[in-house]
Amino acid sequence: MWSRFVALGDSFTEGLMDDVGPDGRHRGWADRTAVALAELNPDLEYANLAIRGRLMPQVMTEQVPAALALQPDLVSIAAGVNDTLRRSYDLDASMTSLEGGVRELRASGADVLLFAFGDPSRRSAIMGSVRDRIARANAATHAIADHYGCIVVDFWGRAVFDDDALWDSDRLHLSPAGHAVASAAALETLGVGDDQWRTPLPPSPVPSSTRRALGHARWAKDHFGPWVVRRLQGRSSGDDIVPKQATLARVRDAGPPSLT
Repeated sequence: MWSRFVALGDSFTEGLMDDVGPDGRHRGWADRTAVALAELNPDLEYANLAIRGRLMPQVMTEQVPAALALQPDLVSIAAGVNDTLRRSYDLDASMTSLEGGVRELRASGADVLLFAFGDPSRRSAIMGSVRDRIARANAATHAIADHYGCIVVDFWGRAVFDDDALWDSDRLHLSPAGHAVASAAALETLGVGDDQWRTPLPPSPVPSSTRRALGHARWAKDHFGPWVVRRLQGRSSGDDIVPKQATLARVRDAGPPSLT
């Protein structure tokens, strides 16, 4: 069983839009997973270096060296979706960067948990425009995992994630229910959980076409518009954000308040 777990990535692993802990930061699937792993090993230490808005090369150059310094035996890497949303997206550069980080982490002896993300076209026509990019990135991720002996949490084609209840109103980040499902998926992939997370939630009432149109309009105004403005200004949602747990701490009795 692992004793030092370090989570790397972007807003998904930082935990955006999950419940907020007493420290004022969101929990997220990785924090939830650390708590579950601590049930199996009370001495588990955990760090979360993820920062919202980070691209794959940034995660590899900024977070991998910091992770290696902590000497983890389990590292999760979840990144790359932000890259696919950029007009200048370069699949080869992104995946070459991932491979380099994975190589270093595996050489250190750490187990590495990777993610293959879901099909955005199942929920959004706008996000569906990057479907093929994500599919190719997932294929490269699986190839890297096979070569270096990593394990992959695979969300592609999972109907459970089609449910709006698993997503925040911004349609980009998971809701608390979504983070709970993502954690359950990670635990199953790690061999310490079951597959119940795969079962879709009971269907919710279908909104009228008018309500759906109003929802699209609100989303464009409140979320998509500001995102476009940041891109045009060369800003990132992660500017001035620091990791919420930059050093290892015991989850059970010395972890950040968001874990309890």
